[in-house]
Amino acid sequence: MKNTPIIALDFASHTEVIQFLKQFNEPLFVKVGMELFYQTGPSLIKDIKQLGHDIFLDLKLHDIPNTVGKAMAGLAKLEVDLVNVHAAGGTEMMTRAVEGLQTHNPNIKIIAVTQLTSTTEEMLHHEQNIHTTMEEAVLNYAKLAQRSGLDGVVCSPLETALIKAHCGDNFLKVTPGIRPKHSGVNDQKRVTTPEEAKHLGATHIVVGRPITKSADPVKAYHQIKESWLN
Repeated sequence: MKNTPIIALDFASHTEVIQFLKQFNEPLFVKVGMELFYQTGPSLIKDIKQLGHDIFLDLKLHDIPNTVGKAMAGLAKLEVDLVNVHAAGGTEMMTRAVEGLQTHNPNIKIIAVTQLTSTTEEMLHHEQNIHTTMEEAVLNYAKLAQRSGLDGVVCSPLETALIKAHCGDNFLKVTPGIRPKHSGVNDQKRVTTPEEAKHLGATHIVVGRPITKSADPVKAYHQIKESWLN
């Protein structure tokens, strides 16, 4: 699985995705989320893989354990590289998700969403009724994910150092909410630059609009890639 920045393909159609990817002459690591997958389905995954790119299929499964286990067994047949669930589904659900993957492809990595980077501490307390700090809530989910056999978590870069201290270097810390300097934060609340995310301990970063909405996506990608890898 590549360590390059994961490009969030925030497009509405199969055609837009392929046109975007054809601008690049190198293998990428891309994220296909709900918006795109629900409109294009597995055929897009196959076409992206044929172009030589790694795929993070970001569907954030969250349901009863039996349903998630069977759904994950189906997703494993798509031969993607990374999938995820919501840690809030609990240890039994996460364990069944791992079992579903291993039935068909044990090489696919699986991570758990802790708290979305659009979630503020006020929302955590008053809407989710979780009366701890954001860091404590995220760490709790990370520990549950590790105990359930997952490879890592999705978290804000702001929590990566804490997770690294408790879950180790090899536990994946995939961080959205990445914005280059002077870039708008949009609907993200807990954000950092690529350089800050690396310093804090992220293992992978996810970047969407700063690349996909750029006037020169290839140049924007390479600038972010250089900031992240150097």
